[in-house]
Amino acid sequence: MAGTVPVMTISIDLTGRVALVTGGARGVGRGITERLLSAGAVVVVCGRSAPDPGALPHGVEFRTTDVTDAVAVNELIDAVVAEHGRLDIAVNNAGGSPGTGAATASPRFSEKIIALNLTSALHVAQAANRVMQGQDTVGSIVNVTSLSGLRPSPGTAVYGAAKAGLISLTTSLAMEWAPKVRLNCVSAGMVRTELFEQYYGGPEGAAAVEATVPLGRVASPADIGDAVTWLSSDLASYVSGANLVVHGGGEQLKFFDHQTG
Repeated sequence: MAGTVPVMTISIDLTGRVALVTGGARGVGRGITERLLSAGAVVVVCGRSAPDPGALPHGVEFRTTDVTDAVAVNELIDAVVAEHGRLDIAVNNAGGSPGTGAATASPRFSEKIIALNLTSALHVAQAANRVMQGQDTVGSIVNVTSLSGLRPSPGTAVYGAAKAGLISLTTSLAMEWAPKVRLNCVSAGMVRTELFEQYYGGPEGAAAVEATVPLGRVASPADIGDAVTWLSSDLASYVSGANLVVHGGGEQLKFFDHQTG
C-alpha cells in the first residue's frame, strides 16, 4: 500500500565483539555476562577465585585476576587481546562492601573499599582504552555503580563515596577519550542476587523492602545486564558520559506516606 511505513525490527547484535566483565561469574555480573553472550559477544570474565567447573555458561572464558592490582589488570587485557585479537567492551562490575560504621572503619578497610570500587575500575578503563584507541571501531566501557553514589549511604559511607567518585570519573573519561571510546554508568538499585534475602534479614524482610519499589519488584541481574548490553551496542552509539539509573522508579520517601495517607 502506498505510503505505508516499513516495519523495522530493532535488535542488539554484538556478534564478533569481545567483552570483558569483571566479577562476571555470579550475582549482577552473571546477569551481565549472560545478556552480552545472548547478544552474540565473546565474553571473558575475571575474578579473584575461579568458579566451580561447569558453573559458567558455555563458551565463557574465566581468568583469575585481582583487579585492584594495576599490573595484573594490564596483563589480563593483553591476554584477552592476544587470545581474541581485540577488545570492544569492558564492564567494570566488580565491587561491593560489608556494612561498617564510618566512625570505626579502619584506614585499611576504607582503602580496600576504595580500591575495589573505584581505583580498580580506573585500572581496567585505562588498560581497555589503551587497546580501544588503536582499533578501527568505537569501544565501550560501562561502569556499574549504585544508588549509594547518588544519595546518603549510612553504614556503607566509603562505598557510597567510591561509587560517587566512579560516576564522576566516568563523565571525565568520556570527554578525554572521545571519540574512540564511549564511557557510561549503570547505577543499580536493589538487585535480587544470591545474597538479597540474607542482606535484609530473611524472606519476610526482603519482601517488605521489595514492596517499597514503585514497580513492585527489585531488579534481577538480567535487568542490569539488559542496560549494560544496550549501552554497549550501536543503539547507544551517541550515548557517552551518561548515568543510566536502573531502580524500578526509585526508593520510597517517608513524606510520601503522609501525603497519601
